[in-house]
Amino acid sequence: MGSSVEQNILVTGGAGFIGTHTVVQLLNQGFKVTIIDNLDNSVVEAVHRVRELVGPDLSTKLEFNLGDLRNKGDIEKLFSNQRFDAVIHFAGLKAVGESVGNPRRYFDNNLVGTINLYETMAKYNCKMMVFSSSATVYGQPEIVPCVEDFELQAMNPYGRTKLFLEEIARDIHAAEPEWKIILLRYFNPVGAHESGRIGEDPKGIPNNLMPYIQQVAVGRLPELNVFGHDYPTMDGSAVRDYIHVMDLADGHVAALNKLFSDSKIGCTAYNLGTGQGTSVLEMVSSFEKASGKVRFSLISAIMQ
Repeated sequence: MGSSVEQNILVTGGAGFIGTHTVVQLLNQGFKVTIIDNLDNSVVEAVHRVRELVGPDLSTKLEFNLGDLRNKGDIEKLFSNQRFDAVIHFAGLKAVGESVGNPRRYFDNNLVGTINLYETMAKYNCKMMVFSSSATVYGQPEIVPCVEDFELQAMNPYGRTKLFLEEIARDIHAAEPEWKIILLRYFNPVGAHESGRIGEDPKGIPNNLMPYIQQVAVGRLPELNVFGHDYPTMDGSAVRDYIHVMDLADGHVAALNKLFSDSKIGCTAYNLGTGQGTSVLEMVSSFEKASGKVRFSLISAIMQ
């Protein structure tokens, strides 16, 4: 079954960076979308901009709800008032460094919220989910690019919340095979909608490279510290697999359509990335070609 105006999708964390871009694509493909977001690291203005991007007709198919998945009442209110065909689950904390310093907050937010969501979905017989996992579940593999059957060995509290939630999804499907769950393990999202109206603009100090570069470029931050100029890479800086956020959004829509069309999908994991590495200094250089000089300092990796 393909997309239809009758299909109603709940998007948790839909006001965030990846969420807003995915919501735009869902609306453009004819889905009705309901967002629940606690605005912990996002703003409602992003939802208003989504409405602007899709236009007045499609924006009538978008509903926003302020709520927290840790509060069962917030989820219950949504499900009791309307039927959902599937859930795309983005909501959760996602900063590796912060998770090391405050693991209890991550376990509470990411695990408790998701378990509450599963319980409510089961109560209302909504048993299809696209789950926002992460390549952090692989830890630090010796061979790249990663493939889905690599050993899973998350190395920090954030990564472990994603791995725990993957295991929970597999257990739920094993116990109740009617559940259909796609786990999307993505690498490093970057970029923005071609309009420039939505993108990554986190509250506080950015935890990821691209928004940090952007904030230096516009003068919000004084300079970028590049940690490591002595890695065993072509220019000495760290290398990561970066994927454009619109490709990631399309991946979520494709996964959703897979849930509707494939009766045997079960609980399946897919990587979302390019399979190619880009260094920090290459990212800075590319950004400078488009937007001018970015002030940065090189700091030895062993000094971190």
